[in-house]
Formats: sequence, C-alpha cells, structure tokens
Amino acid sequence: MAFEPFEKVALIGLGLIGSSLSHVMRREKLAKAISGHARSAATRDRAMELGLADTMHEHAADAVRDADLVVLCVPVGVCGVVAQAISGALKPGAIVTDVGSVKAAVIRDVAPHIPDGIHFIPGHPIAGTEYSGPDSGFASLFENRWCILTPPSGSDAGATARLTAFWQACGSNVDVMGADHHDRVLSITSHLPQLIAFNIVTTAADLEEVSQQEVIKYSAGGFRDFTRIAASDPTMWRDIYLNNKQAVLEMLGRFSEDMSALQRAIRWGDGDMLFDTFTRARGIRQRIIEAGQDTDKPDFGRGGQQSDPEALPDGKDPNP
Repeated sequence: MAFEPFEKVALIGLGLIGSSLSHVMRREKLAKAISGHARSAATRDRAMELGLADTMHEHAADAVRDADLVVLCVPVGVCGVVAQAISGALKPGAIVTDVGSVKAAVIRDVAPHIPDGIHFIPGHPIAGTEYSGPDSGFASLFENRWCILTPPSGSDAGATARLTAFWQACGSNVDVMGADHHDRVLSITSHLPQLIAFNIVTTAADLEEVSQQEVIKYSAGGFRDFTRIAASDPTMWRDIYLNNKQAVLEMLGRFSEDMSALQRAIRWGDGDMLFDTFTRARGIRQRIIEAGQDTDKPDFGRGGQQSDPEALPDGKDPNP
C-alpha cells in the first residue's frame, strides 16, 4: 500500500538527520511541502541553497504552523526548549516526534509542552555518520536501518501507525518499545562505545612518552576508527550522557569489571580466558553481519561518509 504523503512536514534542525530526511522525503514524495528551521543564519541559507526546504524560518514556531508532522532534529538537551517555543503554533492533530538517542529524558522535557490533541511519538533512527551540517545528508541514510519509536502510555495508536509507515517509507525497519528499555539498550550499543572512543583518543594524545606526531603517523585500524567515531559533535554527545546518566553509569561499571578481568588474564597469562573472550566477540561480529547491519568487506580506506552510514547512531544539528 502506497504511503499517503503528509501535506506539510517541519524539520527543526537541518544537520545530518534533518537534511537526510529532506532528501528521502523528496525522493519518495513523502511530503507535499517541507518547512525548515535552524538557529544559524548560515545553516538556513545553505539549506535553502541545497533545496532542503520549501520555506525556511528563523523561528521554530513559524516553521511548524500548519505542519502535519514536526520532527525535532536537535540535541536532546534542547528538545524541551524547542517544544516550549513551538507549543502554541502546533496544528491540531499534528504528530510531533524527535530523533534523539535518549528517550526518557526527551519525554520528560517535551511532553509537558505538547497541547491536547497533538500526538507526541518520540523516535530514534539508528543511523548516522561522524559528519554534521546541511551538506552531510543523503537519501539512503535510513535504508535497512532500525528506527525505534517509544510512544508514551496512552498514545494514539493511529498516530503511531502513521509515523511507523513514514519511517518504513524512508527505508527503515521499525520497532516499538518503552523509553527506559530503549535507553538501557542504547547505553551499551551506542553511548558506552562512544565514551570509550572519546577517552582512548584523548589518552593517547596525553601520553608524554609518545608524541602526537607518532600517534597520528602510526595509527592502526583500531585507533583510526576510534578517532573517526570521536570526531562526532561534542554538544550532541554531552547532552546524551547528561540525559542518560543512570544507564550509562551502570553499563560503564559492568564494562570496568569485565576490563579488570581481562587485565588479570593478561597479567597472569590466562590464555584460555583471553581466547574464549575474543572468540565470543568475534561471533557477535558475525551475527551483526548476518543481520545485515554491516558488511564483511574490507574497508581500510573508508571511501567517504556514505560508505559507512552506521558509523554513529546520530547526527543532529549542533546549531539548530
């Protein structure tokens, strides 16, 4: 069954996710009109040059007027502020969603500003690269990726079904789960790995006996990939950790315990323990490939941002 396009979609934030949504909506004809908002005048101008929106607005409230779907493509730390700003301009019956990597905090901050008759269905497309800004988007970003919806208790089933169909039309697979469960899952699959990447890159840079020139010159594949991941937007990730604190700290504690076990195995020469751990890890990698979430093709050259659309889980506009 063909997707019935929205009359108007408002994109609040035009970074990687917002610009990619514009491209795929244009390609698949999912919206008859697209309006946009970005805090930065330079971003607004560039977005119009790229044709990302039919109308561009300095104020978010002006962008959402008469919109049937409003997508908050901004860091989770400002979702509440944006929701408050657009609250009085929302069209009755409109769907409001977001793309943040934390869901319980977004519900906490946004829901109080959503008027009666407006459907707030939080979402998280698990797709991204380390790039940001209006030039970074591409229409295929969401293809064969998962989008998780976390409708609060009492949400309208029809609105959830409509948003599900929208993300499917963008190429995504859709799951529905509770916000707390989402935050716990993403803390281990996304937030902790990102934290490790930030930490290991700065640790290497701080080593007195190893010059930064050597760190750059002799970057092997593993460290190089850590630097790629660590290149993502600091504002976005700061907000994620501050708003998913409990789950991240729990997973960080478990990771530290497991790392201590590996440290002991290395210290005492426990090769069996190391081999078993590495074998289990290798098996998980194979399952990810079999699930279609990555490929086993060698990618030592990193052929550009579109070659690795699952590099990071998010790419919100740091300057919405």
